Amino acid sequence: MSETRKIAAILVSDVVGYSRLAGADEDRTLARLRTLRSDLIDPTIYVHHGRVVKRTGDGSVIEFRSVVDAVRCALEVQHAMVERNAGVAPDKRIEFRIGIHLGDVVEESDGDLMGDGVNIAARLEGIAKPGAICLSEDAYRQVKGRLDLAVADLGTTQLKNISEPIRVYSLNICAPAEARATRALTPEKPAPPRLSIVVLPFANIGSSGEPQPFQVTIMRCRI
Repeated sequence: MSETRKIAAILVSDVVGYSRLAGADEDRTLARLRTLRSDLIDPTIYVHHGRVVKRTGDGSVIEFRSVVDAVRCALEVQHAMVERNAGVAPDKRIEFRIGIHLGDVVEESDGDLMGDGVNIAARLEGIAKPGAICLSEDAYRQVKGRLDLAVADLGTTQLKNISEPIRVYSLNICAPAEARATRALTPEKPAPPRLSIVVLPFANIGSSGEPQPFQVTIMRCRI
């Protein structure tokens, strides 16, 4: 079999607690997951120029041309899942963990990918919190300053079966949306209107020719 080495952005995802969800209601869980793939996940991958390398039951290995595309895809999916899970009981939610790495991979003749690039992305996915995205330092370096991201530096981490420790960054999915919502709900209070006193010209209001007392009219108006 022929093989090709290359640098690629690899995204690995899986469903949090899939065995528990399937054990409680396998048919419904599978139906929901198929719907998510057809309505959300696969179209989003296509828009961001990704290629599904393989499905691993409830998970996926996806190749992208750039880390920026991979992160944008992951963010779009995770934000959409936050909306879809609104009002759903926590024990019935479908939530994804996602890991993204930029590294060397081996592409085999059938299109499958092998190597440390894939292994590291898979280990990053394994340490991500439900609904979160973990990036390796190599991946984060490519998107830093290019995307509006709320990032937590998890420090240097020893990943399972990976020889060298890797610095890991976690993207906070909800922070930007919450910040925008807060600004929208608390607009700046308008300054109180300034008041002034206007004195109209003196006028003789008598109907006869005799001098009459003058009347001064004072009006308050806003400016």
